[in-house]
Amino acid sequence: MLIRVTPYVHDIRSRKLRIILSGYPYSAHDDDAPHVYPSIYTLGVPILGMRYAFQEICWNHKGRVAKCDHREYGLAEVQISRSSESVSSVDALFEGLGDQMQVWMSHGDQLSVMPPDFHVIGRTNTAPYAAIAHNSKSLHGIQFHPEVTHSLPGKQLIGRSVLNICQCRPNWTMEEFIGQEIVRIREICGPRGRVIGVVSGGIDSTVTAKLMRETIGDRCDLMMSRIRNRNARLWGVFETEAAKIEEAAEKEENGAQAKGKIEWLLQGALYPDVIGSISFKGPSATTTTHHNVGGLLKDVNRTPTRALQRSDEVRSLGRLLSIPAPLVQRHPFPGPGLAIRILGPVTREQVKILQQADRIYIEGIHKANLYNQISQATAILLPVKAIGVMGDKRTYKQVIALRAVTSEDFMTADRYAFPPKALRWISSRITNEVNGIDRVTYDISSKPPVGPVASSRQSQH
Repeated sequence: MLIRVTPYVHDIRSRKLRIILSGYPYSAHDDDAPHVYPSIYTLGVPILGMRYAFQEICWNHKGRVAKCDHREYGLAEVQISRSSESVSSVDALFEGLGDQMQVWMSHGDQLSVMPPDFHVIGRTNTAPYAAIAHNSKSLHGIQFHPEVTHSLPGKQLIGRSVLNICQCRPNWTMEEFIGQEIVRIREICGPRGRVIGVVSGGIDSTVTAKLMRETIGDRCDLMMSRIRNRNARLWGVFETEAAKIEEAAEKEENGAQAKGKIEWLLQGALYPDVIGSISFKGPSATTTTHHNVGGLLKDVNRTPTRALQRSDEVRSLGRLLSIPAPLVQRHPFPGPGLAIRILGPVTREQVKILQQADRIYIEGIHKANLYNQISQATAILLPVKAIGVMGDKRTYKQVIALRAVTSEDFMTADRYAFPPKALRWISSRITNEVNGIDRVTYDISSKPPVGPVASSRQSQH
């Protein structure tokens, strides 16, 4: 399968564009693995290939890609190799970044045979060709994720590529983004177009709603609701509420004429939610289904706001919009609420148990002044029971798993190194106060390889 980079390849040369080829979730050996048109390598523009695209570059230049004997998921150390020849383009990507760097790996395939005319510029203990560069073209490939926060020099590396190699200018600011979005939204909505949306209380929907209100004022109608009927269509609730809002406007003096009909659905969702929930304009993997991103009617107009890429960008935008600090720093909460954290039948009793444990967990985090050090903390009710002893009696009760991670983009996340004293205090309170729990565990897995909270049963909700 061939993927066009642009409908007209000559546009890249004529408009002096630069190319970054991103990753892909499946194997280069898959029958339907995507390939770009080889002609892009003849355009004379800088190209950076990351992860799968790195393997794609090698495949197009007569290298070989094979399954790994030792897969790499998580942190790795890349040893940087300098060219023995005086070829500036070879070393340009890692210039000034030292002799080694901590990066985030996630791959099951790797380059096994180097393509001709390439140099190795980086390797790990299990990946001898972790980064390569062409000896005459501005063509680089890397096996790791430079875009995530756990690749410590990732921003600098991307900066080298964008600013030094591609010679782009850094003239974008968040203040500029706000002004551009206000102009763009007003153009889309027009003088009378209206928007309806739900605000969950989370940072994404709160910032999105604030920006929309700043832009079109009371033509943006917001609500907080709880859908009781599991079989009800998400959009059916909006249709009902939209009709009520429009009916109320009809009764206002010149209200209906001034505000118009509700045409848009407001939705706060980050880029990780979108690419994880929907195969969007390409063969991306649907790794999560619990975000409220998919499943709406085809004729529903989406929110006219553009999703920012990362959680830290949303928080920065929230501060500029003068949203109070407790809201800006609030941890993300899974879309379906507590149900997604119950790995088993969701009953009132199970919800009550999880609510009590989760409350104690968050209270303990605040008590130890750890909340702002953690990106997300969740309690998860496991579908297993453990033997315990309480008051000289043998018990056989459920297990709570605690998880706390650090992340900025939520594309990757690493376990939070919880202070033992705080963790013991939380565990003691849960086992003593929550009826039905006699064991507490702490999840130290990173993402990847594990997915979002409770991903093993998310399709049930």
